[in-house]
Amino acid sequence: MAKSPHPAFRCSECGWETAKWVGRCGECQAWGSVAETASVPAGRTPATPVTRPAVPIAQVSVEDSRFRTSGVPELDRVLGGGLVPGAAILLAGEPGVGKSTLLLEVAAQTARYQRRTLYVTGEESASQVRLRADRTGGVHDELYLAAETDLGAVLTHIEQVRPTLLVVDSIQTIGAAGVDGVPGGVTQVKEVAAALIRVAKTRNITTVIVGHVTKDGSIAGPRVLEHVVDVVLHFEGDRESRFRMVRAMKNRFGPVDEVGCFDLGPEGITAVTDPTGVFVESHHSRVPGTCVAVTMEGRRPLLAEVQALVTHTSAERPRRTTSGLDSSRVAMVTAVLQQHCGVHLHTRDVFASTVGGARIADPASDLAVAVALTSASRGLAAPRGVVAIGEIGLSGELRRVRDLPLRLAEAARLGFQLAVVPTEPGRPPVRSPESWTIDDMRVLDVADVASALRLLQLLDAEHEKPRPVEGW
Repeated sequence: MAKSPHPAFRCSECGWETAKWVGRCGECQAWGSVAETASVPAGRTPATPVTRPAVPIAQVSVEDSRFRTSGVPELDRVLGGGLVPGAAILLAGEPGVGKSTLLLEVAAQTARYQRRTLYVTGEESASQVRLRADRTGGVHDELYLAAETDLGAVLTHIEQVRPTLLVVDSIQTIGAAGVDGVPGGVTQVKEVAAALIRVAKTRNITTVIVGHVTKDGSIAGPRVLEHVVDVVLHFEGDRESRFRMVRAMKNRFGPVDEVGCFDLGPEGITAVTDPTGVFVESHHSRVPGTCVAVTMEGRRPLLAEVQALVTHTSAERPRRTTSGLDSSRVAMVTAVLQQHCGVHLHTRDVFASTVGGARIADPASDLAVAVALTSASRGLAAPRGVVAIGEIGLSGELRRVRDLPLRLAEAARLGFQLAVVPTEPGRPPVRSPESWTIDDMRVLDVADVASALRLLQLLDAEHEKPRPVEGW
């Protein structure tokens, strides 16, 4: 008599299994997501005939896996050169960020190269996608459109159309018959993803899958979905801004430190090859409380303007408000200015933000934040055409940052005349910092933040030495 399968419990969010019920998943820490399911006992797998014999790696042909352009240069940059035949790409992003618009543009550009493309939508009707294609100029004879939510029907469309590019929008709306759960559940997502990837590998079809994200920003569904695909892309951007970024989180065919920049407008989505102008304001006169930082987004240097406002307050606890900046780093820079530079901010409200909706997490922007705060506090404007690059330590020293030549070259290309950077490591600090030039831009090496502020004429001579600690 065959033994019945032992009852097991599985998390509906991530697929984690346990022998007994628990209120909280031990993998993704979700509450109330563990439900009972029947586990199938594992059996022995016999050896079966192979489909193709193993060959030396040097004899494997790579001609069928060459990069093909997607027609969108910024996306090619992130992918490492373009679309690879047979690759499975997962694109995730918040609702309304522009995922469907971007992929419809990619599908239309691929069709213009006389490569047949199949766009499967499970969230919209075919007529709704056609309206968007008319608005963005994405109508082409080689672009096929199907509105399906059944996996079997999608596989039939693939068999009939035989595309070179397949777009599935989205995987959470596709359901497989005969599989437990509703579309979007763990079991359904696993089965649908496995079937689509199997077809992509056997027929050499580039497959782009759209994935939903949870409220904390992670990709919804089982974590195994990110493991089985070849490329994981995150499409991000602020709802109040037209600027969008595509960031590679996993890429088997290229680097994972590249980003692509896009502009989402009424006519569709367009590539932004030089996004610096979005994040830097052009002031006709010197304005206190502003400074330009050079950050790195992957391997691309971007210039972003930091703005600060310092006002008097009568509250017991002054406000510290940031937008686009790391609040903990701004608080740290404020403490360093108070302790080592004599900039009194403990009785003032401090507001710091970026221009154009930029989000800066690079520590190299610490010096620009310090310059903006000091300039706003004293009502003195920094010299025009200056950029500040450097990470600030708790003792007030400036630390070297990565890719400094790339940052300086980008600032010089955009016409800045002066750059303040940390001194080389191991070099003894000097009272008069060394100066050198790069493409007609003067570069000053400084050892600490106080020296940088004095060079920019934001500190007086009385702030040359930090105040001693009482009791020493």
